[in-house]
Amino acid sequence: MLAIVFNPTARGDQARRRHAQLATVARHARLEPTQHAGHARTLAADLVRAGYETIVAAGGDGTVNEVLNGIVDAPGGFDRARLAVLPWGTVNVFAKELGLPTDFAGAWSVIQRGAERILDLPLAEFGPPGARSRRAFAQMAGAGLDSRAISLVNWELKKKFGPLAYVWACGLAMRGPRPRVTARVGDRTLTGEIVALGNGRYLGGRYPVFPHARLDDGALEVALIPRLTWLAVARIVPALLRDDFARCRDVIHLRGERIFLTSPDPVPLHLEGDNVGELPAEFSVRPQGLRVVVPPA
Repeated sequence: MLAIVFNPTARGDQARRRHAQLATVARHARLEPTQHAGHARTLAADLVRAGYETIVAAGGDGTVNEVLNGIVDAPGGFDRARLAVLPWGTVNVFAKELGLPTDFAGAWSVIQRGAERILDLPLAEFGPPGARSRRAFAQMAGAGLDSRAISLVNWELKKKFGPLAYVWACGLAMRGPRPRVTARVGDRTLTGEIVALGNGRYLGGRYPVFPHARLDDGALEVALIPRLTWLAVARIVPALLRDDFARCRDVIHLRGERIFLTSPDPVPLHLEGDNVGELPAEFSVRPQGLRVVVPPA
């Protein structure tokens, strides 16, 4: 059995197009619209308990993260169900990592054919002692100037200009306070203005910020930028565009199965591009903990 969890809040032509797309598959799947932030997580958990074996997240990386966590919340979670993705969001990093088609018909065809891959399941525990939260993620996490930029995103600009809204917010973040984030990975402890973690290679679209990361290798890759100056940006952006980020001198790359992030200042933590809490945070990996639908080999 298959169910689709989707956000119905799109407007205008986009809403009409999505409703028409869902109407074409309604006889093959149960449709569950979300009603508020966090609702996709509750719906996904309920669907697993009800016996649905494939839970489809129709949306961007935030929706994917909520559905993923809903499956984790259900007893027996990924033993009973698998995650599938219909990429409807602004960037859809995880969908791109999996090599999914970006059009509805292509992505739906992948779900129907039902090829399955077993991936690692990264976990984050974060917040102050006595009030810790625990959340899974599929693709990426981070703290520092990038998470501060997320908190500064103008959502009206995002609706109109998509990823360019994040570029504008990054500029604003660089002009404000710059808290330092300390990362402990194995026997190494480093401090930077941006600390990003990747289970897969990509962040912010098809940019290989984590060139050595693999979705099923039991580890996370860390990309740490000690100081983000405009000169560093002038070197980092071309390195990303020419797929040479691994050799960029402004970035330090580390790998580990357990990673700790701390800061003496309040610093937001993001998972899949959405801020979910604050440091300190501890990251770990559950090997082969995530079942996901992918294109056939």
